[in-house]
Amino acid sequence: MTRAEMRKAGQKKGKGGQGAAAAASAAAAGPGKKRFIDYPRFGKTGVRRWLPSWKQWLSGFLLVFGCFVGLVFYLYQTTEVPKLNDLVKDQNTIYYWADGSEMVRKGETNRQIVELKDISPNLQNAVIAAENQDFRNDNGIDPKGMLRAVYNMARGGETQGASTITQQYVKNAYLSQEQTLSRKLKEFFITLKLNQQIGKDEILTGYLNTSWFGRGANGAQAAAQAYYGVDAKDLNLCQSAMLAGLLKGAAYYDPTVPANKDRAEGRWSWILDNMVKIKAVTPEERAKCTAFPVPIQRKTSSNMNGEISYLVDTANRYVTSKDPSITQQVIDKGGLKIYTTFEKDKVDALKKAVDDVKAATLDPQKRPDNDKFIQFGSASIRPGDGALVAIYGGDGVENGHFDNNAEATGVQVGSTFKPFVLATAMQVGVQTAKDDSGKPKRINADSRYLADDLSEIRKPDGSLVIGDDGKPYRQKNEDSSKHGYVSLRQAMQFSYNVPFVQLNQDVGGQNVADMAVQMGIKKESLADPKTPTFPLGTSTISPIRMATAYGTLAASGKEAEPYSVTKVEVNGVERTGFTKPQLKQALEAPVADNVTDVLVNVAKNGTGTKSKDLGRPVAGKTGTTDQNKSAWWVGYTPQLVTSVAMWREDPNNHVRLSLNGTGGKESIHGGDIPTDIFTRYMKVALANEKKLDFPAPTAIGSEVDSSGAPVSPTATPTPTVTDTPSAPATQPPTGNQPPSNGGQPQPPQPTQGGACVPGVDCPGPQPTQPPKTHPGPSSSCLLGLCPTQQPSPTPTDSTPPPTKPGKITPSAPPAGG
Repeated sequence: MTRAEMRKAGQKKGKGGQGAAAAASAAAAGPGKKRFIDYPRFGKTGVRRWLPSWKQWLSGFLLVFGCFVGLVFYLYQTTEVPKLNDLVKDQNTIYYWADGSEMVRKGETNRQIVELKDISPNLQNAVIAAENQDFRNDNGIDPKGMLRAVYNMARGGETQGASTITQQYVKNAYLSQEQTLSRKLKEFFITLKLNQQIGKDEILTGYLNTSWFGRGANGAQAAAQAYYGVDAKDLNLCQSAMLAGLLKGAAYYDPTVPANKDRAEGRWSWILDNMVKIKAVTPEERAKCTAFPVPIQRKTSSNMNGEISYLVDTANRYVTSKDPSITQQVIDKGGLKIYTTFEKDKVDALKKAVDDVKAATLDPQKRPDNDKFIQFGSASIRPGDGALVAIYGGDGVENGHFDNNAEATGVQVGSTFKPFVLATAMQVGVQTAKDDSGKPKRINADSRYLADDLSEIRKPDGSLVIGDDGKPYRQKNEDSSKHGYVSLRQAMQFSYNVPFVQLNQDVGGQNVADMAVQMGIKKESLADPKTPTFPLGTSTISPIRMATAYGTLAASGKEAEPYSVTKVEVNGVERTGFTKPQLKQALEAPVADNVTDVLVNVAKNGTGTKSKDLGRPVAGKTGTTDQNKSAWWVGYTPQLVTSVAMWREDPNNHVRLSLNGTGGKESIHGGDIPTDIFTRYMKVALANEKKLDFPAPTAIGSEVDSSGAPVSPTATPTPTVTDTPSAPATQPPTGNQPPSNGGQPQPPQPTQGGACVPGVDCPGPQPTQPPKTHPGPSSSCLLGLCPTQQPSPTPTDSTPPPTKPGKITPSAPPAGG
């Protein structure tokens, strides 16, 4: 009996001595019938009663160990290893348009199984040196490698060494790529059994025939043809080391991708050194590989011509980013159905717009030094949704253009970045003024900033921004005129640089960077926000992301992450995670609508007037960079936002070249060819959609003029309203100004005696209200009659390179001559 049982027995026999005697009698009788497992332990008290004895510990261990051994034996015996020739089943990966119709099938399996004797010993040894140096002697499982992988992961490093060649072969040939416990268990047992059943040469043969090398190539023979146009048996040492490097991840080590070049060359050299280490080659043989073996150009099937390859590339990028288990290798293996957001009519319209403008303006035969290597990239997105309906990625893979220009991240965006500065000033406020609560004061588009060329820039505390040369930093405009203090609306209209460089200082460059990210820009594509030229677009942002950020403005501040795929099926099973991204309010609606109002004025009266041919309300901003190395237009209607980028790049060395002289013009600006492409495309894309107006902007912020601005009697909080000029923004030629201005509106000249700027600061005809006055800078000229007056330049938007403060870059020639 237990103590509790004895106590209960004593209580039943009576009180006092009778109970105690009964308990003593029960204890003397012993524990009664012996239990099979003495637990809780009889005769023990306290914690010891609940601690198993050593016999119980040993029995439990032997029982668990026996079950484990039995389970391992059972799994090992029931695991079957498929035959190599049964591994590959040719399947297509099918892509669909937004309406559900088939876009393209990408499924011819680029694989040819060959014997080990038909694979160069150079490649065999390079793969062993790169992936599993103990391959010839291990048992298929590498415990040290697994421990090393765990240690590297704990340190935040790479996981190299976690899998042997045998394990990788099993994973490639017999299993999926998903990282699940069941798959890893299968991999473990198949590896053990395979290593017992077949020899190392057979394992190496299978591995080299089933590994993915990129470019759609599965196996060594396909890879040798895809990268060097030779059979696998003819690969030399240098070529073999490059191909072996691709096994770690072809997407990261294909040297034909510019971003991968240094990484690929570094791994190539490391593999060659390892081959010497394992004595696969001699130091003398390794020394012969001095020049990196550059692969041949990629070959693609005819059904991937035109824009199809770029659409597929964009969809693949999205799929692999949303579901890590779907790698490019899985896609190339086939069996997927990918439903995209791309609309065929819009894709065709965008390509036609680019082709038509190129045919009308470019002539590489006539102007080979100016019209060659011209690149275009474009993206069209539905604001408030994020669906990517069309892109232009380049001339087509059939013409040797493999990079997707819609994803290009090496082209500076120029003055298309300025709206982010204005949006930040309206929502976050300027540090030079405080509101009643002591926070930075939020401003509106009537706020006036100095626009004189070569003006000094000041920090919020009033001190000068000093360059590395120790001198005050001075910012250039595109022209050398003295425009005086102008409203931010006017500064955006004519894309003056000085006001936005100063506004960026007042707001804080980091605040502007944070705002751009909130609106949809990738953080890694931004330049250093501490540089003075940051607000002028020294960042290199892709056309897709620029369209995304402007879409936030079009949707009254709602940011929609871009997406190009709505559904994915793998072997008939739909994968989760491809629902439409949720909207987020990145900007207050009044802020977004007021910025849109300012950009409507740019399209109507400023540097983007070509967009007026669209015949419906449109907003947007031009961008042109220093030395004319890129030109942009990003514009939108309430239903669609489209970015168009243009640049010139030598494909042999990926060096950006100036657009000066392109199309026979002295210079190219964003309001020229890019705006023309935008307008042609949007006419077709919106042909069947209603003409919609943008939301009417409501009052926001205050007029907070920059330090030094003349006192204005009307400098009070005012709503930002759409420009309805009482006089045309284009000024008639005066003085000795040439009559031709390239078809672009002229920026106003400095006003005298407080006169307003027609079309910008002057209200419409309202007899009962006096016009608002903005005193201009002092001048030695009277009424514009200056003996040395120069022609007024055409308003453009040029972004200097990201020079260090104090380094003044000479202005490029005015666009349009």
